[in-house]
Amino acid sequence: MNKVKIVTDSTVDVPQATLQTYGIEVIPLTFTIGSDTYTDRVDITPQEFMNKMREASELPKSSQPSVGEFLEVYNRLGEDGYDILSIHMAGELSGTVRSAQHAATLTEAKVTVIDSEFISLAMGFQVVEAAKWAAEGKNVNEIAERLKEIRRHTHLYVTVDTLENLVKGGRIGRGKALIGSLLNIKPIAALMDGFYTPVAKVRSYSQLIKYLTNRFIEDVSEKTIRTVAIAHADAFELAQHLKQSIVSATGYDDIDIVYTTPVISTHTGPGAIGFMYYAE
Repeated sequence: MNKVKIVTDSTVDVPQATLQTYGIEVIPLTFTIGSDTYTDRVDITPQEFMNKMREASELPKSSQPSVGEFLEVYNRLGEDGYDILSIHMAGELSGTVRSAQHAATLTEAKVTVIDSEFISLAMGFQVVEAAKWAAEGKNVNEIAERLKEIRRHTHLYVTVDTLENLVKGGRIGRGKALIGSLLNIKPIAALMDGFYTPVAKVRSYSQLIKYLTNRFIEDVSEKTIRTVAIAHADAFELAQHLKQSIVSATGYDDIDIVYTTPVISTHTGPGAIGFMYYAE
């Protein structure tokens, strides 16, 4: 039986120390700001990116890794004797998983590609668990079945503070954004089956925190909480307030807060948070 190596992409938001601990291989996306191209989390920090994005007249554009980049990694790992489990961001949001699938058909290595149906640390839940199981000697099929269960029990809620990036990205018109801003509306969406689904609109940070806290309490009722995390785009204070609300309401305090990748920040804009957890 071959060893199993976990491969993912740079939208995973898992801290570098954890990636190194479990030997997780990360294939980065790239993005352009004006005429400059950057490699996600390699050439620029998330904080530096936010400053550049605020100054840019156009929305930065992200690009998935090429088939050739995936193929190079798969060939190298295959030659090292690994079976490969390649776990990537939701296919409805990016072509990354399709590039991985194409590369898998071209390599002699044994590669299984999985659409996580999530982004950020919600995808990271699957990636880290897969790496732990691989370290325990589980095979690809066993790990893949476990990931189905994690997906089924994972929740991800996203809220944005500004509608400007949605305007720049062509997702809503400026008139609608202006109305939303005047009313101080903060939309909340859930990522379900790889699709963003609007679930609520609130008009203050306190309402936002109350809504997410109540959803968490409801979703984990009579279940064992496995992991909880918050990713933010220049919204650390809001993330801290949400964490404290969860701790006060439930007593669960093992909650990671991370600065999300520029690729995600491009679409959310500054002030956004992603609240994610799984319990079973």
